[in-house]
Amino acid sequence: MPYLRLILLTSLAMIAFAGNSLLCRVALLQTDIDAASFTTIRLVSGAVTLWLIVRMREGERTGGGNWLSALALFVYAAGFSFAYISLTAATGALLLFGAVQATMISCGFWKGERLSALQLVGFLLALAGLVGLLLPGLSAPPLAGSLLMLGAGVAWGVYSLRGKGGGDPTRVTAGNFLRAAPIAAGLSLLMLSRYSVDMAGFWYGVASGALASGIGYAIWYTALPALRATSAATIQLSVPVIAALGGIVFLGESLSLRLVLASVAILGGIALVILARSREQGT
Repeated sequence: MPYLRLILLTSLAMIAFAGNSLLCRVALLQTDIDAASFTTIRLVSGAVTLWLIVRMREGERTGGGNWLSALALFVYAAGFSFAYISLTAATGALLLFGAVQATMISCGFWKGERLSALQLVGFLLALAGLVGLLLPGLSAPPLAGSLLMLGAGVAWGVYSLRGKGGGDPTRVTAGNFLRAAPIAAGLSLLMLSRYSVDMAGFWYGVASGALASGIGYAIWYTALPALRATSAATIQLSVPVIAALGGIVFLGESLSLRLVLASVAILGGIALVILARSREQGT
């Protein structure tokens, strides 16, 4: 793949991933849509978009998702939406990313992988950043929203781990979105008493599902084979930063000193783990 095209695709994918935080936050903050409806619209529009992408592609069609992965995807999407009722875009993206990476690193450790001294320092630094962000104080994020986003991050970490080696990733993701959509619809039915959807909120949900999720994942999976494992992991560190900048520019959010220090600790710690692993594996 030409280098400039790779840079463009990778940049678009990271902007799309960060865009999910911004779209969800602005929808729940500035429109009348409820979190359950936003989740359903996001997953349905993502499923339709990914299904169309898979149908238009040629080549091998191995894999197609499964119900356990779809359930993890639903838990992520629902927790993500309900968390953003109270969290800023920057805080939500940082908590999500930190929880995802902590889940995946912890799983590897549980399966017998041993962390080097540098990796251990990085992991503990990232955990300290998460704890520091959540400690009680005037600038602490709301606890309920924080716990929901941490749960969403754990679910996405589980989803990512289950997806390894599952076949063509775009097709697998499409299958999981198609399975998760009716689960989300069931949640909307259970919360029918709180149903509220306006046109602006509806289109934010469609944009989150079709553009930031569906097309975003398709672009990322197109670029991923051309990236080294270390590069792919490190590039994703930019997502919380992009979300934070977007929150400042488009939503008028501000960055507290606590959030800045926590971001440095969490992202820096994860970077240490990634770089130390790449040094050991030569990737």
